[in-house]
Amino acid sequence: MFCTQWWNIFFIITIRDMASQTDKDTLMKLIREGKPLSHRQQLQLTFSLSLPAILANASAMVMQFIDAAMVGQLGADDSASVGLMGTTNWLFEGVLSAFAAGYAVQVAHLLGAKRNADARQVVRQAIVVCLGFSCLLAGLGLLLSRPLPVWLGAEPHIRANATIYFATFMLFVPFFMVDIVASSMLRSSGNMRIPSILNILMCVLDVIFNFFLIFPSREIALMGHTVTMPGAGLGVMGAALGTACAGFIIAMLMMYYLVFRSSELRLTIDRGTFLPTWRTFKKSIKISTPMGLQHVMMCSASIVITGIVAPLGSIALAANSFGITAESLCYMSGYGIADAATTLIGQSLGAGRKQLTRSFAWITVLSGMVIMGTMAVLMYVFAAELMGLMSPVPEIVELGARCLRVEAWAEPLFGAAIIGYGVFVGAGYTLAPCGINLVSMWIVRLGLSAIMVTSMGLYGVWMAMAIELCFRGTIYLVWLSTKRWMKTVID
Repeated sequence: MFCTQWWNIFFIITIRDMASQTDKDTLMKLIREGKPLSHRQQLQLTFSLSLPAILANASAMVMQFIDAAMVGQLGADDSASVGLMGTTNWLFEGVLSAFAAGYAVQVAHLLGAKRNADARQVVRQAIVVCLGFSCLLAGLGLLLSRPLPVWLGAEPHIRANATIYFATFMLFVPFFMVDIVASSMLRSSGNMRIPSILNILMCVLDVIFNFFLIFPSREIALMGHTVTMPGAGLGVMGAALGTACAGFIIAMLMMYYLVFRSSELRLTIDRGTFLPTWRTFKKSIKISTPMGLQHVMMCSASIVITGIVAPLGSIALAANSFGITAESLCYMSGYGIADAATTLIGQSLGAGRKQLTRSFAWITVLSGMVIMGTMAVLMYVFAAELMGLMSPVPEIVELGARCLRVEAWAEPLFGAAIIGYGVFVGAGYTLAPCGINLVSMWIVRLGLSAIMVTSMGLYGVWMAMAIELCFRGTIYLVWLSTKRWMKTVID
């Protein structure tokens, strides 16, 4: 019954565009005013918030495919040097996002309680505190850029490029933080459209910059004519600079919209101070510390796994990196729905509506499981084709396709974990999910990976990942069925 109604709502929203911006704002207003929402309206609101984020993630994944394919043309060693640092980049980005979430959750709760002026004051403080934190993190990253590839067990001939890629990325971390703060605040207000549009634009810019920065000047055939295409020929550094330049442009546009255009959060509505207060900072730390700790430990585990894979050689390292990019086609929808879940849960709890909160939690989680399960089937069938888009090396394609097919079985429960975490973040309930994720990652995945890699190589590492994701998703479903996570509300 649920699946039938889900598909009906999905096609109605997608094809007929019933979930327009006006409809979404009207439904969000019903939450804040304590008025009832039918099950159909809850589904409609869920997808009206999720679809822009899903489309943005889809665009980002397509662009990552193109990005990976560009670097892949440079050869297995350059691909490996970028793939080696990918998890560490994700670690730093996740810490930035966790820190900003401590303020964004407060904004969602305050907007749900119709305390818009207080919400804007939190936004002002978030800009100052988060920017200062990102500068400290960038400095730490630069200090680690040279020894990190050695610690990860990289082969000597790829270490220099890995260092260049990571250091270039770190120089632009403060601008990435500006983007994260602005987009998270807009999403907390229910505005998924603008962050999604700008993130799609960032992906397009990334590919354009990469096209000119990675490759040297060359002759290309265009509509029957030979054209000289200019290029900087920077290789791996060009890939990092392309991402950084695109991120800088979008960060400026995102912050401009937040400060001057947002209907609820634009800072020109009233005057306020940017001076941080201890009360707001303390609340943000209470929310973000478990999230940040969890992300550091999760990414550290991923880095350890990268260290397990690195001795297998450049082929395995490149296959692992490209496989992770290909798998993102499955979970991109999960993270889009998780963003919607965080907003819906935060505003519903802020409005004091716990029954509606619980309803939104199950709608978002079950919807995500259905969508990710559907995408997993496609990934299983077209695994070799997906890998072939990113690498011309047959050994990389074959190994990556085998890994993707075993991972496909875990995607529905991975969706439960992704969106369940978004639900708990919206409630400001972050300590227990932190514990769940750490136990699952460090004990189940790392333990199994260390055992299975010795006899099965990279395929064993991915099988361990699939088992762990199923375990984690099951725990999230059990925890979601309790009511403990709804007890934490920010005053």
